[in-house]
Amino acid sequence: MQFKWLIVLAVSACLLLSVEAQEKKRKVAKKSKKVDETGTKQAVEQLDIQDAIDVLADDEAALKDNLCAKKHCGAGKECRVNQMGAAECVCMDHCPEEKDPRRMICSNQNETWNSDCELYRMRCLCKSGSAGCVDSKYDHAHVEYFGTCRDVPQCTADEMADFPRRMRDWLFNVMRDLADRHDLSPHFLKLEREAEKDNSRRWANAAIWKFCDLDGHPHDRKVSRHELFPIRAPLLALEHCIQPFLDGCDADNDHFITLQEWGTCLELTEEEIEDKCDDVRDEAENGL
Repeated sequence: MQFKWLIVLAVSACLLLSVEAQEKKRKVAKKSKKVDETGTKQAVEQLDIQDAIDVLADDEAALKDNLCAKKHCGAGKECRVNQMGAAECVCMDHCPEEKDPRRMICSNQNETWNSDCELYRMRCLCKSGSAGCVDSKYDHAHVEYFGTCRDVPQCTADEMADFPRRMRDWLFNVMRDLADRHDLSPHFLKLEREAEKDNSRRWANAAIWKFCDLDGHPHDRKVSRHELFPIRAPLLALEHCIQPFLDGCDADNDHFITLQEWGTCLELTEEEIEDKCDDVRDEAENGL
C-alpha cells in the first residue's frame, strides 16, 4: 500500500514539473515575442525616418534643379544653389573629357584647346579672379574656329575693301535659302519677304536679321565676340578676311558690336539700319 502511494506521489511530481516547465516556456515565448515586436517596431520606425530623410533629400535636389532650370549660365559656367538658397552661375569645376579630335578648337590667341568648354572655363576663372586662371589674357578669350590652329592667309587691302559687299550678299543669300527651305522663323520671314519685294531693303533687312539672330541671351542690343561664333567659324575656312572684318566692326574696341556698328561695318547708312529686334521678338512671343 505504501508502495502505491510512492508511485502516486512520483507521478504527481512529474506532472507538476511538466506543468511548470510548460508555463516557463510560455513566459519565455511571450517575452521573446514582445522583444521581437519591439525590435520590429523600432526597425519600422527607423525605416520611416530614413524614408522621410530620403524624401526631404529628393525634394531639396528637385528644388535646386527647379531653381537652376530658369537660370541661364554662359559658356564655361554652371548653375548652383548657394547657401542663401539662390541660383547663381559659377565657373565649372571641370569639363567633360574630350577624346574626339574634332572637338578641338582654335582660340583668338591662336592656341589649340581640347574643347570649347575648356577655353570658356578658363575665361570664367580669369574674369572672376580665381586661382585657376593661368594668364589674364584669357579674360576675353573666345573660339575662332573648330579644329587645330592653322595658318590663315593675310587679308589684302583690296580684299578687305570689297569684303563688306560680299558679306552683304552672303547674308541675304543665306536668309533667302533659309526661307525657301522653311527654316526661317516666321518673324524673320517677314523681313525676308519685304527684302524680296523691295530691292532697296535686301541688304539692310539681311543685316538686321543676322544681328537680331546673333544677339542671344541676354538680348542687350549688342553682340559679343562669343555670340559672333556662328558667323565667324563656318566662314573662316572660306573667307580669310572674316576675322579682321569683324574686328574692325568693333569700332570702340569694347568687345561688343552694336547694331549701328554692324551697319557701318557693312557700309549701310544709319537710316537703313532700324532696330527691329524687339518687333520681331514680340511677334514671335505673340505667335504672329
